[in-house]
Amino acid sequence: MKLVRFAVLAMIALCWPGRHDLAFAAESATYPITIKHAFGTTVLEKKPERVATVAWANHEVPLALGIVPVGMARANFGDDDGDGILPWVAARLDELKAEKPVLFDEGDGIDFEAVAATRPDVILAAYSGLIQADYDTLSQIAPVIAYPEAPWSTDWRETIRLNSAGLGMAAEGQALIASIEADIAQTLGGHPELKGKTAMFITHLSSWDLSTVNFYTTNDTRVRFFADLGLASPKSVVQASQPGKFSGSVSAEEIDAFDDVDILVTYGDGMLFDALKANALMLHMPAVARDSIVMLGNNAVGNAANPTPLSISWVLKDYVKLLSEAAKKAK
Repeated sequence: MKLVRFAVLAMIALCWPGRHDLAFAAESATYPITIKHAFGTTVLEKKPERVATVAWANHEVPLALGIVPVGMARANFGDDDGDGILPWVAARLDELKAEKPVLFDEGDGIDFEAVAATRPDVILAAYSGLIQADYDTLSQIAPVIAYPEAPWSTDWRETIRLNSAGLGMAAEGQALIASIEADIAQTLGGHPELKGKTAMFITHLSSWDLSTVNFYTTNDTRVRFFADLGLASPKSVVQASQPGKFSGSVSAEEIDAFDDVDILVTYGDGMLFDALKANALMLHMPAVARDSIVMLGNNAVGNAANPTPLSISWVLKDYVKLLSEAAKKAK
C-alpha cells in the first residue's frame, strides 16, 4: 500500500512541471474515517472504489490523484467545444488514458437519478451549493463529502483536503496542495508589482444596465485566491461582505465607496468595457477611470479565476499577466 501511495505522489510531481520535490510521508488511511462538514459528519467504513462528484470542480481532486470518477458534473461555463469537459480536465483524462466519465447535467439542479445510476461508493461535493434536501437525497445513494461551512465558499486548498480525505488519500492531497503552492510562488516571483495591491471582483454586470453593481465577497473563492497572488481585499469590500454570503450588491450611486480598489476584475467583453468607461457613475471608481480593469471572457482564463486543483497551473501565467498589466496602471 505504501509503495502504491508513493507512486501516486511521484505521479503528482510529474503532472506539475518543476515540482519533483514532493517529500511527504504517505501513510495508509485507517478506517473508519469520519469527516466533519456543514451538515454533520460522514463516516467511510472502507476505501471507496467508485467515486462520483457533483457541482463544480470536485472531480479534479480524484483526477489529480490518479482516480477517474464514474460520474461528474458537466461543465456549464467556458466549455468552448461543447463536450462538457474543460480543457485541463480533458488533458488529465488523456494523461490517464481514461474514457470520459458519465456527465451529470446540472442545468436544473443535481440529477439524482443519474448519480445513483453510477453506483458510487462516495460522492464528493466539498465545493458546492448543496442544501439540506440535496444532501439528504445524495446520502441515500452514498456517503457525501459536503462543504465545511457555507455554500460555494470552500477554497481550493480545503476542497483538496476534504475530497482527498473522502478518497482515503489525505496525505496525497496535502502533497498536491504543496505542489500547487510551489507553482504559484514560482510564477509570482516575476511579478513583484502585484504585492500589496488591492483587487475587487465584480460579477453579473450588464452593458445595458449598470445601475446595480454585484460583487463577490471575501467569502468567495475567486476573492480568496487574490491573496495567493499577492493581492489584498480593499477595506471597502471587506466591510460590504456579509457572513456566509459569497456575493453582494450596491447601487451604482454608491460606487465611490470603492475608491480604495486598485484592480477591478470582472467577466465581460469589449462592449462591457466601453459601457463602463461611458458611464458617469462608474467613472467615480478610480480603477475604472484609469483602466485598471481585467476583463475575463467565457474562456479558460475566465474559468481559472475561480481556482480549482487542475486549472490553477493550467492558466496561472495568463491570469497573472492580466492582473500585472492592470496593477501597473494603478501606480
